[in-house]
Amino acid sequence: MNAIPSSELIINNDGSVFHLHLKPHEIADTIILVGDPDRVEMVSSYFDKIEAHAQNREFVSTTGIYKGKKLTVVATGIGTDNIDIVVNELDALANIDFETRTIKPVHRKLTFLRLGTSGGLQPHINVGDFVFSTISIGFDGLLNFYARRNEVCLLDYEKAFVEHMQWSHQHTAPYFVAASDKLINLFADTTISGITISAPGFYGPQGRVLRLPLADPKLNEHIENFRYKERCITNFEMESSAISGLAKLMGHDAGTICCIIANRVGLSALTDYKPKVTQMIEMALDKLATL
Repeated sequence: MNAIPSSELIINNDGSVFHLHLKPHEIADTIILVGDPDRVEMVSSYFDKIEAHAQNREFVSTTGIYKGKKLTVVATGIGTDNIDIVVNELDALANIDFETRTIKPVHRKLTFLRLGTSGGLQPHINVGDFVFSTISIGFDGLLNFYARRNEVCLLDYEKAFVEHMQWSHQHTAPYFVAASDKLINLFADTTISGITISAPGFYGPQGRVLRLPLADPKLNEHIENFRYKERCITNFEMESSAISGLAKLMGHDAGTICCIIANRVGLSALTDYKPKVTQMIEMALDKLATL
């Protein structure tokens, strides 16, 4: 097997991977992803023991033990471009031999769970609810750069959505990816099942108007009205599609849970959302400890 060139997989002088500054032995099989670097400390404060910690730019990571379960929590920052870095590097730490720069013969399967915040798009989604993204929709185009994209995407959903939206050829092609059944089942009793859009921005791509008008002024109205197989789109965020998509291509399990901190339809917001996020973290940790 050919070695992966140093230009493609950059390994730091201390043996850590380029962006995350983690070494192969420093990650667990179960990995919590959060956007906010400060949220790493919130999650790891529950650990009974800390085994590793690394920080570079917005990428903050801690590995430790919670109720006998080894867990890693990684801050990704905002956006699917950062997810591309984080998931690829975590997979490299698990499945590439850093000494020989070759893919390991035995695949190590990881479990990724994103814990984040989100904006609701339907009247029945209330602020403070926990929504599990059983399907994620990528407006970012990231997965379209990878081979076998169609093998992991829900092509019937994509077709129905593009037709309903009268999708502009100037937009990147949207992709629909399902979360891991293992995680869907694990959190079925503590979350609301949802279909989540990952937008490539916070303002225009999510239908917000400040000084710049939208190319499609009825973007959110069309999204809110979309129905397929008796399901609707429940919320906006900015990372879940890339996590689920890359994980499926790489043979990992992945899912996203978001605390709803605003409802775009009801024009309501939960300004003091830290207690609900704390509740979400505690619930997720207890569930993951049983895997």
